Amino acid sequence: MHIRSFIVLGLLLMVALAIAYPLRAAEVAGGWIEGYPQALAEAKKSGKPILADFTGSDWCGYCIALKKEVFDTPAFKEWAAKNVILLEIDFPRRKAQAAEIKQQNEKLAQQFSIEGFPTILILDGEGKKVGELGYQEGGPEKWIAEFEKQYVAAKK
Repeated sequence: MHIRSFIVLGLLLMVALAIAYPLRAAEVAGGWIEGYPQALAEAKKSGKPILADFTGSDWCGYCIALKKEVFDTPAFKEWAAKNVILLEIDFPRRKAQAAEIKQQNEKLAQQFSIEGFPTILILDGEGKKVGELGYQEGGPEKWIAEFEKQYVAAKK
């Protein structure tokens, strides 16, 4: 009876992990999502725009600088949690990436005609581009102000 209980418990744990893994796989550190369908669903539900960061996270100098100077700051994180859905569309050279995410990211880069990194798009809940930003000096306050300027202009 004890062994049977352990087997059943083990099987239940494996099923729970199998169900939970895809949900966790779509999450990136710092509240960023890597699954486009999940970002769209959250944007529709919340009414927030998507901040889609097309990045080369482990090789692009300006991408690394933008992350360090803006995205990793407490001011940006606090603002983002209240105002946007964060979507990371990464094109790494050295770190591993799931095949389905790589395929999704390549398709999105083609769809939005991405020509360089970093390119940050502002997307509405339908996936329509309403603004575009890149790296700029000045820290989170200047970057957030430009985002908000473009987003407000697009809503008019």
